[in-house]
Amino acid sequence: MQDVRTEPSRDYVIAAGLITAFLLWFVLYFRLLPALLAGLLVFESVHVLTPRLRFVKERKARYLAVGLLVSVVVALLGLAIVGAVLFFRSESGGYVALLRKSAEVIASWHGRLPDWVVRSLPADADALQTAIVGWLQQHVTDVRTIGGEAVQVLVRIVIGMVLGALVALLQADPPTDYRPLALALVNRAARFGEAFRRIVFAQVRIAAVNAVLTALYLLIVLPLFGVHLPLIKTMIAVTFIAGLIPVFGNLISNVVIVVVSLSVSPIVAVWSLLYLVAIHKLEYFLNARMVGTQIEALAWELLLAMLLMEAAFGVAGLIAAPIYYAYVKSELAARGWV
Repeated sequence: MQDVRTEPSRDYVIAAGLITAFLLWFVLYFRLLPALLAGLLVFESVHVLTPRLRFVKERKARYLAVGLLVSVVVALLGLAIVGAVLFFRSESGGYVALLRKSAEVIASWHGRLPDWVVRSLPADADALQTAIVGWLQQHVTDVRTIGGEAVQVLVRIVIGMVLGALVALLQADPPTDYRPLALALVNRAARFGEAFRRIVFAQVRIAAVNAVLTALYLLIVLPLFGVHLPLIKTMIAVTFIAGLIPVFGNLISNVVIVVVSLSVSPIVAVWSLLYLVAIHKLEYFLNARMVGTQIEALAWELLLAMLLMEAAFGVAGLIAAPIYYAYVKSELAARGWV
């Protein structure tokens, strides 16, 4: 756990608590949660990496840790760009192959669906591509809005990562003579960072459980019924990686698995969807259980916090709820109130 220095007088602690509460509300209200999470991820990663670099002094270790993280991020962004280019330009795979596969799936439905449904479906890959382009032209304003918001979120994530790296570097030689209010704020930040780290570790375990359950379905359950899906290893990897993202991760992996299941038959797709929905519902309780263990909270406490935060702030509140609740509970526990 991060060191929390001796608290100043009660008035300063109350003032710091009010400032922290305002800032946490501000983050959610003005949709700055991606920047906050990105910054905390970099900062806590450096905090975890630094003690493992024992062959150099602490200040140099933090610089080295930040350098390693920056290298990894740049490499991942470069791979993402190259992958996107290959995806859209490859003739034997990627976007073109996806269109062809989708057209094959649609064609296989023609004999099973009513005529009025068949008439509304594209006939081949070219017709499907034309339909996609037409939809984009009709909804160009919405597409621009979504694209603009995506760019905005990406910029905020990058800024948050830069801020996290800078704060991590400053902590290599932190000041020792904090003024009372600054000391109280630093203690609040230390507890919030600890809560974030506990939640992240719990989310990794949840993603692993989700991937294992998905692997059991793809590798054991379906083959028992004579169904063999393609790209099983890829789907398991996507399930784990996407599972690291709260809420949205499941949606991403579920869509991939259902689409691949459609290439076999609509019935398999329906069974896959039902199984994945069951896993998705189970994850809420796993989340509450595993995260609750980390922050010493009962499952119903965390579920209630997620429900209230989702009602107040939407999906961002649902994602932030475990971290916020863990922080609040740590503050109350530090005072012996809970």
